[in-house]
Amino acid sequence: MTSTNAAPASTRTSRRILGLAGTGLVATLGAMVATTAAAALAQAAGVDFAIPDGGERIPLGGFAVVTGFFSVVGTVIAVALLRWSARPAERFLWTAVTLTAISLIPPLLAGANIATTVTLLALHLVPAAVMIPTLTRSLRARAG
Repeated sequence: MTSTNAAPASTRTSRRILGLAGTGLVATLGAMVATTAAAALAQAAGVDFAIPDGGERIPLGGFAVVTGFFSVVGTVIAVALLRWSARPAERFLWTAVTLTAISLIPPLLAGANIATTVTLLALHLVPAAVMIPTLTRSLRARAG
């Protein structure tokens, strides 16, 4: 006689992971829009986003791309923790906050003017404010 419990447990795990991934995708899109909009507002207010090393300016599309990439990375971390951690929400929260803190170092070292540096620091916090609470809540709901 074969066990019929293996398929439903596997299906439940797949649904939890897919649900979390879907939540992460929606949050990623929200973070991209929020960050790019905030950067556009800052630019309209006179922040030039010029980085002295090479003299290039960060384009608005660059904010969307980088935000999207790292938000997807955060979602992958959350999915991995849901799959393999006994306490995924807590571990994700600590990991994400630590990575966000580390992400604040490059703007401080870039050598940009004060307005650009402060704005870049704030723009690192915008997607974190979208992604971290959303994924933490979703992990808590799914890990139960």
